Amino acid sequence: MHFSRLFTILTTSALLTNAFASPARIPGPPSRQDASPPKTKYFHEPGGSMELGHYDIRYFTGKAVTYEERGDTLYHLIRAYLTVFRERNIETWIAHGTLLGWWWNGKIMPWDWDLDTQVSASTLTWLGENLNMTTHNYTGTSKDGTIISREYLLDINPYSAERLRGDGQNVIDARFIDVTTGLFIDITGLSETNPSTQPGVWSCKNYHRYRTRDIYPLRETEFEGVQALVPYSFDKILTEEYGAKALTKTQYEGYILLLSAHFNFFTDKE
Repeated sequence: MHFSRLFTILTTSALLTNAFASPARIPGPPSRQDASPPKTKYFHEPGGSMELGHYDIRYFTGKAVTYEERGDTLYHLIRAYLTVFRERNIETWIAHGTLLGWWWNGKIMPWDWDLDTQVSASTLTWLGENLNMTTHNYTGTSKDGTIISREYLLDINPYSAERLRGDGQNVIDARFIDVTTGLFIDITGLSETNPSTQPGVWSCKNYHRYRTRDIYPLRETEFEGVQALVPYSFDKILTEEYGAKALTKTQYEGYILLLSAHFNFFTDKE
């Protein structure tokens, strides 16, 4: 897959702390008046709608960004993330809907509100010990040629060391967050949770399972104009997650995929 857009991206980062953020204190046993279970959720979103479920509440301004602002923010967000990780030789690969966007045209799907990447559990541990709560400054070029500067926070969930689903409140292990808007990349870790009975089966805390041979060796490619990695059996993974039609259906969410000999792209459905 080849793409024509070339951009200049300069990335620097400042290490703020090398330790996991301490989890919020879990309250004691509920009283008779409050029989609800203790709340352990680390990442929080404004909620109330599908759209507002894709902002980190700490950086949400109280108003959702426009469609154009969302696309621009996610574009620079993934470019910064992939560049930061590659510069530090940290293994990561794109996943879920982001991987599906790569399969179709090497770009973010126009209806996506967030982005998804994966790392191994060992990489996740290293991130927590060495890059937790670090900010990363990014300089890039917008589509109109304007130089822009952004700042991102890499936040590792203190419950990420727990590799089972638990109460389901912490299936997201880490986030790479745009601190201006609150939009983010969800980062999930994969681990062999039952190596004795199911060797070579990797899973996240949201019940996605993969064989080692489906993930490795990772494939070199490009996504949104920067170098990226994808799982070895990306087509199998996408078919199992979304169904075979996801790789052939050219209309979705009011968009039509226009096929080209050079690249594919989505346009508004008329």
